[in-house]
Formats: sequence, C-alpha cells, structure tokens
Amino acid sequence: MDEFIAQGNDEHLSILHRTTPGWIEVIAGSMFSGKSEELIRRLRRAKIARQRVQVFKPVVDNRYSLDHIVSHSEMRHESGVVETAAEILAQVEEATDVVGIDEGQFFDNELVSVANQLARRGLRVIIAGLDQDYTGRPFEPMPQLLAVAEYITKTHAICVRCGQPANYSQRIVNVEGQVVVGAGDSYEARCRRCFVPHADAPTQYIDNVG
Repeated sequence: MDEFIAQGNDEHLSILHRTTPGWIEVIAGSMFSGKSEELIRRLRRAKIARQRVQVFKPVVDNRYSLDHIVSHSEMRHESGVVETAAEILAQVEEATDVVGIDEGQFFDNELVSVANQLARRGLRVIIAGLDQDYTGRPFEPMPQLLAVAEYITKTHAICVRCGQPANYSQRIVNVEGQVVVGAGDSYEARCRRCFVPHADAPTQYIDNVG
C-alpha cells in the first residue's frame, strides 16, 4: 500500500491511505494575501512526493493565463479549466491523489458536495479562495468549505494605506456586481480600519480614511 507524508508546513497532516477517507484543506483570505502562492507551494511538494496531482480553476479566471493558475507574484501551475463544480468531479481521474482548486469563491455551492465526495474517496483536496467579497460579506461557497474542512489556513496581505495586516479586498473601480475579476488595477488590500465597506454600491478610492 502506498503511503505519502505531507511535508514542510503540512507536517501536522496525517499519512494518506487510499483505503481511508482523505481530507479538505482551505486556504482563505483577502486578495494579494498569497492564497494561490500557498496552493501552488503545496501542490509542488505533493509532486515532489510523487503524488498524482490534478488542478482546476473556474473559466471566469482568465486574468493571467487560460491553462494555469497564476499568483500575483507570478508563480504558476498548470491547470484544467471548468465552468461548474460538477465538472471537477467528472474529470478527477482514478489514480489522482491530490486535487487543487483555485478561486473557490467563483464556483457554485455544489463545490462543497464535490469536495466532500473527493475526500471520502481518499483524496487530499486543497481549495484556495476569497472568504469575503468587496463589501466585506462572506463569499459563498467559501464559508461552507471552511465549516467542513479539516485544515484551515488564513492568509493576510499588507494594507496599502497603513501597513497593517490586511483582511479585506477594497474595490477601487466603479463597477457593480459581486463577481468582478481583477487585480491591482481593480482592488487593494486593506486592514479593518482602512476598509470602506459599501453593501449596496461599489467602493471607490478614499483619500482620507479616518
């Protein structure tokens, strides 16, 4: 029976036996906090351990590449592209050990069921995504994934206004809608004090935040 041991910062994880349930890991935080970077790091370490890895991202995320997940620091890993969470379940191969999913907040709520099914099949499932939207509200389905995950990593950026740990994604363009894919031209990392939440309207850059 093959056994694989998680390495590095993942040493707290158990030995994976294909005959027993796997687990779910969630990496959550604001934009520019290193979520995709941490996901890629874990996927690379799994491949070093000769585990078979499959990676998926939503089709809406085409900012940097069509067939790779790419961090803001330009780390990248090859990836499949899907429209729905159900497609992930259909495309995971029998021999796969680890499933990585980036931008989890852009998937439908079925992602929770898909992650649970894969974990019950004995797979290690790693999901990265925003836990809050631009208004500071929970960004589904990430809160549900946080509830069912065995392991949770909360990442923080640095507030561009004051340098404190940043937990919020400040939208700085006048665009409506919860899902607006963008990077540094559309969002800033902000701390609790500097974040300007607007429940019913997009947030714009504020020069003087008290």
